[in-house]
Amino acid sequence: RTAKRLCFARGSEQARIMMIGEAPGRDEDLQGKPFVGRAGQLLDRMLAAIGLTEGHVYITNTVYWRPPGNRTPTPEEIEACAPFLARQIELLSPSVLVLLGGAAAKTILGTSEGIMRLRGKWLSYSCAGRDLPILATLHPAYLLRNPEQKRLAWRDLLTLKAAIDA
Repeated sequence: RTAKRLCFARGSEQARIMMIGEAPGRDEDLQGKPFVGRAGQLLDRMLAAIGLTEGHVYITNTVYWRPPGNRTPTPEEIEACAPFLARQIELLSPSVLVLLGGAAAKTILGTSEGIMRLRGKWLSYSCAGRDLPILATLHPAYLLRNPEQKRLAWRDLLTLKAAIDA
């Protein structure tokens, strides 16, 4: 009810790397694009550090609108978007999925494990008869609140770079 815009995706539809976050925030809701606020600006700098731009990635969320009060999306909201996200992944057919934060990781992987246990490991997602490699990492908004954790995200980015350069 309080969302202003659908925030579907940004980046290239030909990207080999698909990144999935949780839900849009205030800036995203106003602009109608995911990851354009402070967390998105940090994400852009992180990607630039490994030689990637918006043209190399496709970025979306598990929920396409801002939950009221910027709260965590409900299971019902996640479930309502799930078929669209699954089809989005299928149509894009990326080489790699990068899950940004615990909420995205739990949703896509169907697990209750926390992001600290999942991050930095190659996991798998079945889609359209093939298994896509997944790398979970820390959400940029979390890194803004906990800058000491950037070293972990940097390791994850180097793992991603090595995989796409191979």
